[in-house]
Amino acid sequence: MTTTPPDWAATSIWWHVYPLGALGADTTGADRDCRRPLSALIDWLDHAVALGVNGIALGPIFTSATHGYDTLDHFRVDPRLGTDEDLRRLIDACHARGIRVCLDGVFNHVGRGHPAFAAVEADGPAASTAGLFRFDRDGWRPGEPVRADVFEGHDQLVALDHSSPEVAELVVAVLRHWLDRGADGWRLDAAYAVPPEFWARVLPEVRRTHPDAWFTGEVIHGDAARFVRASTVDSLTQYELWQALWHGIADRNFFELTHALERHNGLLATFLPSTFVGNHDVTRIASAVGPELVPHALAVLFTVAGVPSVYAGDEYGWTGVKEQRLGGDEPVARDAQDGLHGRFAGFHGVLAW
Repeated sequence: MTTTPPDWAATSIWWHVYPLGALGADTTGADRDCRRPLSALIDWLDHAVALGVNGIALGPIFTSATHGYDTLDHFRVDPRLGTDEDLRRLIDACHARGIRVCLDGVFNHVGRGHPAFAAVEADGPAASTAGLFRFDRDGWRPGEPVRADVFEGHDQLVALDHSSPEVAELVVAVLRHWLDRGADGWRLDAAYAVPPEFWARVLPEVRRTHPDAWFTGEVIHGDAARFVRASTVDSLTQYELWQALWHGIADRNFFELTHALERHNGLLATFLPSTFVGNHDVTRIASAVGPELVPHALAVLFTVAGVPSVYAGDEYGWTGVKEQRLGGDEPVARDAQDGLHGRFAGFHGVLAW
């Protein structure tokens, strides 16, 4: 089963911002002070419009322990990013300029410090929130640690139980809460780790009250068309094309790029993929292919069919290498942090090619 995305999505170009990095927050969680609020991004909206984008895709903005993907409260803006009012001001300023706003929803897991899981650690199966999580109920004894499923071996990211009605109700409530407050769409983080049947239960219920909302899922590999049909998401991240752009240009391997483009075109009968040459999880395109070849990558990004996004700073050719270690995306996020509030160059950089 597939759905019909809202008309506006087909002409969207997103400027992707990782707010905790861009606004200088301490992502270790040690310093919870707000150095710059979300509303400070309003100063960058004219820059975004000048680039030609008509959407802002925000990385995680809800209360979390450290980097944003270990959520502690889905219904509150992270104090390091200000208040709910700061988000409202940003959304209003975006809409006044014809810019849509997409939020980042982390619904595969929560931070270990989430109050719902803290209750499970205290009371085990007797906790009122026990239905939200997958854990060893039979093996638990009072006073012992709860042995819960976690996300990809990360002990601080406790997986939700997507077979549970309570989880579906929570996700529907969160999605609606922020759509009611002006958000236009959602990126569904780690959607590949969630059964597509879960999204097929949740998203139609949300569309019932918000038919103009757009949903894109983070999926790294697998049968994308099948996932879209089973899940009812509107779009998926196109990691195969991103990798082929990187290797095809950096290694002059145009056979790989040609193959990826052919497969990409085959997806169009089912959905319009979310395309990109950079995001908060990967090496910046200028570091991947070299600054002089960034225009080649952009030429592909903006001529193939898709819903493209530009990671903030890539328009300036900023560099940053993703490292294969815990916290290995810090160089990419830190580059954005140094940039948006400290290195505004006043020109459109490589996007002006």
